[in-house]
Amino acid sequence: MRRFREIKISGVSLPLYIIMIIILMVTISYHKLPLNMLGLTLMLVLLGHLFYYIGNKLPIFKSYLGGGSVFTIFAAAALATSGVIPANVVSATKIFLNDTGLLDFYIAALIVGAILGMNRNLLLKAAVRFIPVSFAAMIIGFFAVGLMGMLLGVGFGHSVMFVSMPLMAGGIGAGAVPLSHIYAQGLQTSSGIMFSQLIPAVTLGNVMAVIGAALIAKIGADTKYDGHGVLLPISDDEKTKPLVVLDDNKIGVGMMISFSFFLVGTILNNFVPKVHTYAFIIILVILFKACNWVPQELEKSVVMFNTVIMGNLTHAVLAGIGLALIDLHVLAQSLTWKFVILTLTSVVVMGLASAFIGKLFGLYPVESAIAAGMSDNSMGGTGNVAVLSASNRMGMIAFAQMGNRMGGAIVLVLGGILIHYFH
Repeated sequence: MRRFREIKISGVSLPLYIIMIIILMVTISYHKLPLNMLGLTLMLVLLGHLFYYIGNKLPIFKSYLGGGSVFTIFAAAALATSGVIPANVVSATKIFLNDTGLLDFYIAALIVGAILGMNRNLLLKAAVRFIPVSFAAMIIGFFAVGLMGMLLGVGFGHSVMFVSMPLMAGGIGAGAVPLSHIYAQGLQTSSGIMFSQLIPAVTLGNVMAVIGAALIAKIGADTKYDGHGVLLPISDDEKTKPLVVLDDNKIGVGMMISFSFFLVGTILNNFVPKVHTYAFIIILVILFKACNWVPQELEKSVVMFNTVIMGNLTHAVLAGIGLALIDLHVLAQSLTWKFVILTLTSVVVMGLASAFIGKLFGLYPVESAIAAGMSDNSMGGTGNVAVLSASNRMGMIAFAQMGNRMGGAIVLVLGGILIHYFH
């Protein structure tokens, strides 16, 4: 019993954690869970921390399948698909994650904190090298999927339009949804029909990218190709200095600054809707960092806020992704061997291409393959979180979003042009 009590999940003793899980399950079973910020946050945090802990203890998962991150996503998806978590709770979670803004809350903290926490010279050197690497990998992946489609008898056009393009479009809300409308307009059909044909690639590609990121991190660990979460070789002066003491007032200041950047990005997105809010945030924060417009004390405040949010909400967001965005029925129905090979081709080829090209540009191949190759095949913002969490490289969120959002915008433009010729 003493050993049982000494087990802790995210700082909570196992007996107390079990009591909280029982309370949660009883509340859900009696349909009394408040479907608001209080109830849904507690549910996602409790399930997320529990599944992450279990996933990191399971031999196969922790060694080859992404550990706690992947297990959290699939365990949560299984609860939703099996009906253990009722449909109304799943629906409320989806609204909470996307419409109510939990994901925006989380990603705003990550992007602003990750960029302002970097050394200025390192940020500029990495950004100008990373963007061409990401775009080059996307071009190579596009043609690789098309050629594989020809070899399998699926056709070049169908393969790139319904596998490669949705994979690289930037997720669901900013990718598959607008792409389905673009295709529907070009083919004079329903956007719902188009969306149902795009979502399997987005879902399966995201799963493969998360597992791929974990494998890349494991295979490349402690080799000369491993940057340990940093894109290119750095000096001691360029390393991020760890925070010694967290300050509650400064954490609040950091929150206000992070969300102010988000609001400015939202305003700019209103004037230029084709450029995603996250892309504007990245551009703004890089500009402020490059010009030294943010005082050092305020930078520290933002980094503190980033540290608190990452430590407490990462596993909750992963649980939310599994509950709300991964439909195991849809995933199972799409698993024809040809479709799996086409999706795998995109993930593998883009991973290898970004690693090789990244090395030519002076980047660490492991980091380049994860931030460009895997993230460009992921489910947008949620997918980037899962990819980077599985590979323990959350500090690269700004670069992953950079390639994902900018590349996704280009994919949407090309989709409207190519659908007339390739279908």
